[in-house]
Amino acid sequence: MKLKNSYFYTYKEESKSEESVSGNLLTRCGMIKKTSSGVYMYLPLGYKVIKNIEKIIREELENIGAGELLMPALVPEDIYALSGRKESFGDDMFSLKDRYDKKYCLAPTHEELFTIAASSKIKSYKDLPFSIYQIQDKFRDEARSRYGLIRVREFLMKDAYSFDMDEKGLNDSYNEMYNAYKKIFTRLGINYRIVKSDTGVMGGLLSEEFQAITEIGEDKLVICDHCGYAANSDVASCTLLTKKSDEDIKIRELVKTPGAGTIEEVSEYLQEDKEKFVKTLIYKADDKFCAVLVKGLNEVNEAKLKRTLKVQELSLADASSVEEITSAKIGFAGPIGLNVPIIVDNEVLNMKNFIVGANKTDYHYKNVNLEDFDYVLTADIRCITDKDKCPSCGQNLSFTSGIEVGNTFKLGTKYSKSLNLTYLNKENESNYVWMGCYGIGIGRCMAAIVEQSHDDNGIIWPMEVAPFKVAIIIVNTKDEAQCDAANYLYGEFRKNNISTILDDRDERVGIKFNDMDLIGIPIRITIGNKINDQLIEIKERKKTAFEEISLYDALSRIEDIIDGE
Repeated sequence: MKLKNSYFYTYKEESKSEESVSGNLLTRCGMIKKTSSGVYMYLPLGYKVIKNIEKIIREELENIGAGELLMPALVPEDIYALSGRKESFGDDMFSLKDRYDKKYCLAPTHEELFTIAASSKIKSYKDLPFSIYQIQDKFRDEARSRYGLIRVREFLMKDAYSFDMDEKGLNDSYNEMYNAYKKIFTRLGINYRIVKSDTGVMGGLLSEEFQAITEIGEDKLVICDHCGYAANSDVASCTLLTKKSDEDIKIRELVKTPGAGTIEEVSEYLQEDKEKFVKTLIYKADDKFCAVLVKGLNEVNEAKLKRTLKVQELSLADASSVEEITSAKIGFAGPIGLNVPIIVDNEVLNMKNFIVGANKTDYHYKNVNLEDFDYVLTADIRCITDKDKCPSCGQNLSFTSGIEVGNTFKLGTKYSKSLNLTYLNKENESNYVWMGCYGIGIGRCMAAIVEQSHDDNGIIWPMEVAPFKVAIIIVNTKDEAQCDAANYLYGEFRKNNISTILDDRDERVGIKFNDMDLIGIPIRITIGNKINDQLIEIKERKKTAFEEISLYDALSRIEDIIDGE
């Protein structure tokens, strides 16, 4: 690529519309451009990065025998109704109608279509196992698109699916894909951790996430460095921190707490320790209300609660509903006398003589115990904290943030049952096919690399991912010897399949250096006045030092650097 007559631009100033490092740098590099909230163009340099990421993915999936195909993005809506997921996606799904008033959607995911495709092949056990995948756009109407390519409404994704006779076969296919993923993310240069996660709308038996460790990551990860336990905070098991109380049960007492609706206010007013409080939160779960009890200083983990209740939609009840259910203003809800189901967090089970709202404005109860109200179930429904211990080995935990760049699911027979995907076994009996699902966010990988690998000058791409491996800088484009040498090297590199930029623009050399650093080209060759002595300068993006070598040694030296990566 010769820059003088190519589509190439950079910005010196930071992008005011981008809140993440990756979004800002990729925009400044002229690699992406926002067209609307959560929707981006991939411009020539950025598209080259995308294709390099895809190349790595394809190579590793081909190594395990997965076949590539392409599904439509426009899908009849009733296909998602067959699997019961239309309601699960809800407003996240882009819906539309054709001229005949038939309902379609822009596919948020493709489990159903892959299941239908597999049915064309699978008749007997002899047709199993196999894996197929695609790289294609997905669409989800994110309520809050942000962080550049990390949270978007249209995104490029690799989704793969495995089909097996039984659970053992699924486990084998899952492990094969799991190991391929580790190779992919290692080649991409991403610092990642694998964590247990919530199966969510995908459903199934098991879900694991490949999380790129970054400060800006939206997911909170719980790590034990002692035993290797790792989980998304939405599924991390909480250990009991509250020791079983040995207090004698006291007589319940209704106390006036005028204007004190928060734990801090009531604690100060009653001169009671905050550890004695249990708060009651009213939730709407699908179309019904329930009350949730957690220790006062803890928070409800809504993902855990949603999973416990087995509901599709979950949200805190609005103020008017809370006041109608509790017959009191906000801040005075409590479990006694409520006529909605009550769910109690495990931590509360060890408490005695605690303080709750009285369902009466300006009043609380002291010395409340579990015997004072009815509850339908108890569960681990709180958010894990830095006081918790590892549920596996009891050691201290650490917390970090991550970007989910890949996920793997053991779907089991969820989709084969809903879409009747069966095979005949050796005894000619019909059985459901066991499925696995495996996704990688291509754009998220691109963003994660930038979040993890950059400096004050710009992006530092890994060699396999960079849009070009080498940049040749001509110091003075009016110097014929410099131009001849640059064009000679450019031709040699291209003949040897080394992707190369030739910066032949009529710009100051400092601008050229800055641009190549900004866009993250791994190797820079500078051709200046020393070309009269057949000398050129080589500098690697990750290093501060440079070396002078002979023009005619450049090819072998560059090949050595590339092979050493």
